Amino acid sequence: MSELNLILLGPPGAGKGTQADRLVEDFSVAYYATGDILRAAVKEGAELGRQADAYMKAGELVPDEVMIGIVLAAIQRPEAEDGFLLDGFPRTIAQAEALEEGLDAHGRTLTAVLLLEVPDEELVRRISGRRVSAGGRVYHVDTDPPKVDGVCDVDGTELVQREDDKPETVRRRLKVYHEQTAPLIDFYEERGLLRRFDGTRSATEVYDHIRATLATLRLEDTL
Repeated sequence: MSELNLILLGPPGAGKGTQADRLVEDFSVAYYATGDILRAAVKEGAELGRQADAYMKAGELVPDEVMIGIVLAAIQRPEAEDGFLLDGFPRTIAQAEALEEGLDAHGRTLTAVLLLEVPDEELVRRISGRRVSAGGRVYHVDTDPPKVDGVCDVDGTELVQREDDKPETVRRRLKVYHEQTAPLIDFYEERGLLRRFDGTRSATEVYDHIRATLATLRLEDTL
């Protein structure tokens, strides 16, 4: 297995960012999160970036064909030669099929799709428990509370709950995730690419499981 091409799937609050940081550090793969890759494309000013910028400024979703073009261009860069990690893409079956075709056209394939699974109520607890200071410091009412309730330890400002972190908003986000991602889970499971991980375990336990899974895949590839 000369390259490690991965997709990270999971609902908001599942810990994808933490696992992505560790994967990038240990395996030296290029990391592409949807928001970051869009901003980079817009900044570069290439044609696809300009198209994406126009849609975003109009408050519209970036169409599949534009998003797919941006992602395929990114993963063909030298930095992704030894592998990549996609987070937030694909979101639909159409995007997954286009990615598959694009990789195939360049003689590349996906290594695995890593799915972090966490029950909805645990995700609501995790996300809705976040509190943020005026300076951007993040706390959690259960796992990382401030010394004085409702007050930042560093700057003394009042801690607030962001609109995106309110329980009703989190549940709406999860509904969208399930509607969009459930078909992708089946899509990749049918192709033998899906690997499931228990996201309720500690970040270190989850990562150890991911690392062991990737080591097994690499070993199988050499046999």
